[in-house]
This record gives sequence, C-alpha cells and structure tokens, in this order.
Amino acid sequence: MHSALATENGSPTTPMGTYEFGSGFLPPATPGGTFGLRTAWYSTHDQRTDNGSRSPNDFSLDVLSIGLAYIRMTDQTLFGARYGFGGVMPFFDMEANLDVNVGGRQVFHDDAHVLAQADAQIMPLMLAWQPAANLGISAQFQIQVPTGEYDQDRLINPGLNHWTFSPIVGLTYITEGGLELSTLSQIDVNTRNTDTDYRSGVEYRNEFAIGQHLDNWTLGLGGYYYDQLSDDKSPSLSAGDGRRARVWAAGPAVSFFSPGLPAVWFHVYKEFGAENRTQGYNAAVRLAYSF
Repeated sequence: MHSALATENGSPTTPMGTYEFGSGFLPPATPGGTFGLRTAWYSTHDQRTDNGSRSPNDFSLDVLSIGLAYIRMTDQTLFGARYGFGGVMPFFDMEANLDVNVGGRQVFHDDAHVLAQADAQIMPLMLAWQPAANLGISAQFQIQVPTGEYDQDRLINPGLNHWTFSPIVGLTYITEGGLELSTLSQIDVNTRNTDTDYRSGVEYRNEFAIGQHLDNWTLGLGGYYYDQLSDDKSPSLSAGDGRRARVWAAGPAVSFFSPGLPAVWFHVYKEFGAENRTQGYNAAVRLAYSF
C-alpha cells in the first residue's frame, strides 16, 4: 500500500525540526528544573518515490503535535560536563488520506483521524560542556518508549509500537560579532514492531541554524537533513528493497532569550529533495522556563 514510502508507514521515528538556535547549550542547574512546551504543525500533500519523482498515489497528512517536556540539570559532573536528565510526553492530532492509483484509476482508498498520546521520550543522560562563554557542546542519550496509541490496521498512528535508542550531539558557537552557528546530529536505532514483524532502518538527522544575535533576539535560517542509513527489514520486503528515505528542509528561524523570562524559539521550514517519503511544511514554536 505504501510502496513509495520508507520506514514503516513512511514516518520518521522521532520528530524533526525540534532544535535550531542554541542546540549546543542545555538549561542551567536550578532547584525546580526546566519546563518546556513545543507545539508543531506538519502538513503535506506530496509523496515522493525513490528517484524523487512524484508518486502516482495521492497521500495527504496533517499532524498537530503538542509536547510537554521537563529537564533537570544538576551541578554534578560526568566526563567534565554538567549532568542532567529529562523527558517529553507528546500528544498528536493526526489526519491522513490515501488513494492508490493504477493506470490513472483509483483502486484503493483509506483515511484516518486520531487524537491520542504518542510515544514518550526519556533522556536518562544529558551532558553539557561549556569550554568558553561563546561555545556550548551537548550530548544526550534518548530512549523512545512505545507508550502511544497503536492499531496495525489503521493508516496512521501516534505510537510506533517499537523502541528507539538515539545518541544525540549538539554544538553552538557564537562569534564576537554575534553570529551564531548551531548544529545537532542524531542517530535513531529502531527495534522490531512485534505486531507487524517490521523493523525500520537506522535513521540519521542533522538540524542546523545560522543567525545573528540582536540584543535578546536571534534571527536567521534553520533547517534539517534526514537520511535513512540502512534498509528496512520485513518478510514482505525482498533483499535490497529497503526504500531508504531522504529529505532536506530550510526556512526562517527566530529565538528570544532574556534572563528571567521564558525562552522562545520559532521556525517555518519547507521540505525539498525528498525520496521515498512525503515532502511538506514544518512549523514549530517552543517555550522553556527554568524554575
């Protein structure tokens, strides 16, 4: 049914467009920790095949996600870095439609709308180095737990019904003139979906941003690159038929940071260069406050 999509049901395992400016820095150590809220919107009506051409099938997807996050950084040190931990609980409102076309004729239709909890993310290890005032390096280990609602017969699902283990490394450098360069890389290693006997391949993503600091604001360009590094594995797939996915995204990004006030990040990205997945728009706003 999803012959033009890689990874199970064509979805990246973890959300993209999560970080932009400041990805090399983690929150300060405070008595109450840091609470965050991320609201994101993803919309697409464009499905691409393995050579980047448009699929003959008609597929649309709209996802509104709301994630509640908590991070607790401490003054404890590990490997010379401040140690912390955290977690994210997301909720999805998803709507999708699929028409499979053969020879210009519709041969199959499916649609779904679901509002439910998605898979929780736990970060038992968060490390923050700051070799200089203008340089931040972060490292995290994230575990995505299959807590979200899942139905193998449904077109879309908030939950993926498998575990994912993700090492993450971020870096931010700010010049004396206020020019910021930020980058964050993540690898997702997926376990098998026991209901479908499907295992999505290893996924890589890099999120990046370049911008100019103007007082409490940072204005510039952000985006991400996503690349599936290994084939999907399933009894329904022949050897070498893993249909690896790839996509780029870029667009305007802005952030606001002032001590004592909530920090805010916002971006609007357009995806391009997609293969074996959808190509759409990603908009997100994040807020964080340390108590």
